[in-house]
Amino acid sequence: MEMKSVTRSLRILEAVAQHQPVTVGELTKIFGLPKSTVQRTLVTLAEAGWLRASRKDTTRWEVGARVLAVRPAALQGSSLFAAARDPMVQLRDKVNETIHLSVPDALQCMVVVDRVDCDHPVRTFHAIGDTSPLHATATGRAVLAHLPKQDIEELIRQGLERYSETTPADPEELRAELRRIRTDGYAVNRNQWRPGVCAIAAPILDEDGTPLATVAISMPDSRYDADELPEWGRLVADTAAEITGRRLGT
Repeated sequence: MEMKSVTRSLRILEAVAQHQPVTVGELTKIFGLPKSTVQRTLVTLAEAGWLRASRKDTTRWEVGARVLAVRPAALQGSSLFAAARDPMVQLRDKVNETIHLSVPDALQCMVVVDRVDCDHPVRTFHAIGDTSPLHATATGRAVLAHLPKQDIEELIRQGLERYSETTPADPEELRAELRRIRTDGYAVNRNQWRPGVCAIAAPILDEDGTPLATVAISMPDSRYDADELPEWGRLVADTAAEITGRRLGT
């Protein structure tokens, strides 16, 4: 019975991936299962991070970012991966620091889905599938800055955990930082999530301005130079814009 349940869950996961965003009713018709069974399976998969409610229509389901983390090679055929890879390599060559691509898993976290390493013997390392909080990281705040106000307020209501003395855990501090990001076009993290790790990130947007992902320059704090920040910010913002344009075919 347990194996039958696992098989059913995997088939529903596959169906969501194929038909997303999809409703419970549509899945019920596909599998001929009771609506309650399908709903229960969807909730279980969502609690495990495999699925999530669509941001544009919460009655519809789509795969969560953790699916991408299981096998990043699955991204090879996606427009995001295809659009991002060459610009990420070019950015790495310009700054000789680690470049990573991350996607949001709703308001839960950011997930690293691709990485291009630099050749420094001392460098930051982000494993594919690593997760991080939205409010405490450059990648997360680059996404938050482009989300609707109600989403930002929902995240604040959930509580802003402090990971270091500089983590923007005060709601007003976070709101001000998001306004700055919208103005400058990039987000900065200096030891706000992990000690000794800095990053500069910019959002990759969909046609309607929804943030789909972020591209980031990551480096040890020992190589962070505030005088270089405007140039790093320009480069990462230009890279994000190029990825957006490539993905949309513009």
